Amino acid sequence: MKRVFLFVLTNLAVLVVLGTAARLLGVDRFLTAQGGGIDLGQLLIFAAIFGMGGAFVSLAMSKWTARHMTGAQVIGQPGTELEAWLVRTVQDQAQRAGIGMPEVAIFDSPDPNAFATGMNKDKALVAVSTGLLQRMNKREVEAVLGHEISHVANGDMVTLALIQGVVNTFVIFLSRVVGSLVDRALSRNEEYEGPGIGYWVTSIVAELLFGVLASIIVMWFSRQREFRADRGGSALTSPAQMVAALERLKASAEGQHLPDRLAAFGVSGRAGGGLARLFMSHPPLEERIAALREPRA
Repeated sequence: MKRVFLFVLTNLAVLVVLGTAARLLGVDRFLTAQGGGIDLGQLLIFAAIFGMGGAFVSLAMSKWTARHMTGAQVIGQPGTELEAWLVRTVQDQAQRAGIGMPEVAIFDSPDPNAFATGMNKDKALVAVSTGLLQRMNKREVEAVLGHEISHVANGDMVTLALIQGVVNTFVIFLSRVVGSLVDRALSRNEEYEGPGIGYWVTSIVAELLFGVLASIIVMWFSRQREFRADRGGSALTSPAQMVAALERLKASAEGQHLPDRLAAFGVSGRAGGGLARLFMSHPPLEERIAALREPRA
């Protein structure tokens, strides 16, 4: 799923940059309590500001990041009947979902793909790949668009940013606590005078490791919201259309062998088991199809 991959990647980059800048500017020194240890109260405030700030900076950059990393071209004035149909379909679904008209874009990719992003549900971006338009009929494309519009209407990106901000806060907090403990252990035979090289190196490594672990929480939320967006897509089109679109994605995915560095970009994802499942941004297509076919109470 492009939107989650791009958001998490941007967030991790922002988090590392902010954390490194804080160290270089000496901000961390203000967190030192009397006796050279970490002031946990000040650290928690610092972590919350940087953690939530990093997540919402990532959210604010999401449309720009998505456009530039995929090469998506926004349709200003439709130049073909297909582009006009896309704009009309998105406009109709947006009105029925109760959101503002999103920007509509197309990006060049042979793989069937689509994404929606943006920090404001009334100023979102919905993009589809050329591969999606070539491999699917209009009814299937409508279902995919309904799925993406549902993500926007559900406020998924904002909720994702909130969750990411909370886990960021704990990543920053715990990495510096671990760094302080290791630094104290390394200087146990000397009088401790505050953070040293052990603190800096350990906190950076811990921040990266905790960041990877935190992504498991974000990916779990992402998988849950896919089911909800599928139901939303079914409501905007029909359950049969949504199932048909997922079946087409499944058939397309079975014939593709994407390299690992591109697998996370696929709208259909890649099957995984064991620990790999923890890092899946969306459930296997089989599970999504089965969920749509189950009668709801």
